[in-house]
Amino acid sequence: MPAGRYAPSPSGDLHLGNLRTALLAWLAAHAEDRQLLLRYEDLDAGRTVAGSAERQRADLESLGITFGGDVLRQSQRQDIYDDAVAELRSRGLVYECFCTRREIQEAARAPHAPPGAYPGTCRTLSEQDRARRREQRPPALRLRVPDWQREQSVEDRLLGRVDGVVDDLVLIRNDGTAAYNLAVVVDDHLTGVDQVLRGDDLASSAPRQAYLRELLYGAQARSAVEYIHVPLVLSPEGRRLAKRDGAVTLAQLRERGIGPDAVRDLLLDSLGLPPGSLGHASEAFRLEDLPCDPWTFQESALPQL
Repeated sequence: MPAGRYAPSPSGDLHLGNLRTALLAWLAAHAEDRQLLLRYEDLDAGRTVAGSAERQRADLESLGITFGGDVLRQSQRQDIYDDAVAELRSRGLVYECFCTRREIQEAARAPHAPPGAYPGTCRTLSEQDRARRREQRPPALRLRVPDWQREQSVEDRLLGRVDGVVDDLVLIRNDGTAAYNLAVVVDDHLTGVDQVLRGDDLASSAPRQAYLRELLYGAQARSAVEYIHVPLVLSPEGRRLAKRDGAVTLAQLRERGIGPDAVRDLLLDSLGLPPGSLGHASEAFRLEDLPCDPWTFQESALPQL
């Protein structure tokens, strides 16, 4: 069955920006008879907070956001990611990289490369050099991207064409854990996700993920994905909303006497949709009518008790 997905990191409670994106993912999926899957992107153990995954799901369900299929946890899928890298490696598309983050930042880059792009330092190391470097630190594994394939693009239903430069992105970090871009691509494909709705701050990652999906699963798999990058929620100062910006999580709002139904209706109003329930709102939902500008959250918009 075709699917959309919502994929939070279990690093704490969801705030209004996260919840609004999840709500949109549910609306967009149900508008076109997709199920919505829930996936926890918990590969970074240092950021995972015990109990937050359960609290996140409870918060989402309290707004009426329901999920189909099994809940995925990326931390339980390393063997699957390793198999994908082995396939790429068998085609000569993987190499070891020993660079530190600081070395990458300080290295000279091509004029067209985005900030932080990998300059290819370890691409042509000899086997002798690699053996020597392995004694100093374990390698990460990078994708070898031919120069003629570095410029990639995808079509986004809200943003139109999104262009990007694909560098030799990390597939496996030097601690042996799958990197974000690899895990996202593998999970989306293997779980039938053909609609990727997320915040527009992630739009720049879409070209490299589409390219990697084509390498692993073919051009048809790449073209099957629909991208929808939605506007963020901003603080009154114009920053991306964060937990420092006042009462922005359901738990904080409950302490002020504001329940999930009121929060749901506030988020629906920010999208120009009628209140009452997600089912009612879905009848009026049209992606083409989605506001294109970020929504600035003001505490004065909260129900006054």
